Amino acid sequence: MMRVKLLLAATAVVASFCAQAQNLQTQREFRGAWLHTIFQSQYSRQSTDENKQYLCDQLDRLKAAGCNAVIFQVRPQADAFYPSELEPWSRHLTGKAGVAPSPQWDPLKFMINEAHARGMELHAWLNPYRVSTSAGEKLPKNHIYYKHPERFVTYDKKLYFDPALQANREFIVQVVEDIIARYDVDAIHMDDYFYPYPKQGEEFPDDDSYSATGGGMDRGDWRRHNVDMLIEDIHNAIVAKKPWVRFGISPFGIWRNKKSDPRGSDTNGLQNYDSLYADVLLWTEKGWVDYMVPQLYWELEHKTASAEVLAYWWNENANGRHMYFGQAVRKTMDKHDIGGSTDPNQLAHKIRLSRELQHVQGNCWWPAYDITSNYKGVADSLQQKEQRNIALVPAYTWIDDKAPDKVRGLKAKVCGTGVNLTWNAPSTDDAMQVARFFVVYRDGKAINVTDATSYVDMNPEKGKHTYAVTVLDRMNNESKPSAKRIIVK
Repeated sequence: MMRVKLLLAATAVVASFCAQAQNLQTQREFRGAWLHTIFQSQYSRQSTDENKQYLCDQLDRLKAAGCNAVIFQVRPQADAFYPSELEPWSRHLTGKAGVAPSPQWDPLKFMINEAHARGMELHAWLNPYRVSTSAGEKLPKNHIYYKHPERFVTYDKKLYFDPALQANREFIVQVVEDIIARYDVDAIHMDDYFYPYPKQGEEFPDDDSYSATGGGMDRGDWRRHNVDMLIEDIHNAIVAKKPWVRFGISPFGIWRNKKSDPRGSDTNGLQNYDSLYADVLLWTEKGWVDYMVPQLYWELEHKTASAEVLAYWWNENANGRHMYFGQAVRKTMDKHDIGGSTDPNQLAHKIRLSRELQHVQGNCWWPAYDITSNYKGVADSLQQKEQRNIALVPAYTWIDDKAPDKVRGLKAKVCGTGVNLTWNAPSTDDAMQVARFFVVYRDGKAINVTDATSYVDMNPEKGKHTYAVTVLDRMNNESKPSAKRIIVK
């Protein structure tokens, strides 16, 4: 009888252990931040080592605030924050366009490695058409403009690739292909700058291109088609070369106003469709982009463009792709909450709204520098409240939904005041199932995300603990856990 009781007790312990190992509670939410480089003079003032330390500090602060992805601007204006044979070094990195950093380093590669080491995704952010940002800006001698000046136009005293030309689309696609071929980026990202924001009294100078390729189309439809072709071509290039690399767009927050289109939002602001010639809804309908981050930079109660009204509208127009909301830190922290709330800012309200909407999977913060400088306590609030628990980036199941294999050889050992965990990544010939990150759990709760195959849990409470480790593949599909029970005395 005693042996039966002991056996039953042991069976109960094993069952409890297995249940705890399987009951992993992890939130799925995109928590990004835009780290822009254009007009950021600190990079050109700092040495290579200082820039590396600075960027590591930015990533540390973002991770501490609960962010799990950084959108790093690597092509601000037909230039590069990485060594490129296609475009010159960026003046925003070195202070002078075309001049390499000394000693030379690769900011894009550095940021990929450092972000991944912290369990964060790295999205490479490119601007497609912009070449200069002011009148009289001098381009380096090796710029493509000097080889093919006929492919560029000047508008509002700034230089742009002519979006109508196939040669320009091919070149921009070539830039994207070069990045994804040489770098282990998680995504290619573009923001709201397609055809330039309109300047009153000045028409975009594309008469010659329209005469040559318009084919009798309405000019607005023709311009939108030009951008559509670029987006489709980039999508096709990514799928052909590295289908696990995602493609995301962060458009201006209004597609169309309802007064222009019954499908539009109840707003009265500038329109993507009519002013920037970006039919962003078409791109998700066609499956050309994997995520959309509309820039809902206004206050919740804004009379012309309410962030609350737009949040509901974009939720209804996600078209089966991931939808994240772009949030302006200062507009969020400077305004009191609405609806009788006593909150001094709109942070909690906006995040709560994004979590309540069925087709929204997260937020992205503009700019990252306002998070890392803790503007009005935003980082403290995110770290202590809204983003205090670890969240995993949602899985992109339409690209691939197969879960990776489990980690192998998990070991757990008490070392001093910590528990040292080690494991081996599963082997695979399938590029989709390659282990991008590992998630470490203690007693069912995620405590770290890392790209390493080891982790030390410092100062856990005394007693019995169940540790589990899972694999996240390139699409953020999660494996079943491997688990160990350990006693901390």
